[in-house]
Amino acid sequence: MSNDPRYTAIIADDHEIVRSGLRMALKTPGLIEPEGVKVLADVGDGFAAIAAAKTHRPSLVIVDVQMPHASGIEVVVEIKRWCPDSRIVVFTGVTAPGLIGHLIEAGVDGLFAKSGSVETLYEKLPTILRGGRFVDDGFVAVLEDQPDMPALTGRERQTLNMIVRGLSNKEISADLGISAKTVEKHRMSLMQKLGVNSVAQLLARAVKDGLIDPSKEL
Repeated sequence: MSNDPRYTAIIADDHEIVRSGLRMALKTPGLIEPEGVKVLADVGDGFAAIAAAKTHRPSLVIVDVQMPHASGIEVVVEIKRWCPDSRIVVFTGVTAPGLIGHLIEAGVDGLFAKSGSVETLYEKLPTILRGGRFVDDGFVAVLEDQPDMPALTGRERQTLNMIVRGLSNKEISADLGISAKTVEKHRMSLMQKLGVNSVAQLLARAVKDGLIDPSKEL
């Protein structure tokens, strides 16, 4: 009988010490899975996370919400698009209701607070690997205390994050593989949904309501 791990994983975090700890935990037999979880790659930025997921099609992707080059929302949306069977777990210390709500809407399977206990992670990961979902109680409370957030599509969220990073319509078009006209359509839809009349107001509203990932690139 083979003892090869049943599940595979990719770890995406811009801190090597975090990746190392997660890698050891996943690989250790009996800690999360009886035979451990095989780590296929660990990467330090959002673009690399998307590329690694497309290459390896892992069972599990563990993502930090704050990484260089691509935001947590962008990573989740793209991995869900290319690897619909991969389970996605996100770690974040950010409690902005807009960000939390959009991560859940984007389809994350696990949402853990960085201030939470490691025991909770070990306890919940097997359930997530088998199709379950988990959202930290603190995030649930944050959402319950907030009014409804504007309903943005995945492409609108991607476009918003790119606008905040200062990309032009042409640059956003190239990055997302859509026409500049479609980018402008997303931009106008964002302004309408958020009730603003300029890009400056759009950025201010997005930051205020936590609708963007507050990565260090912003």
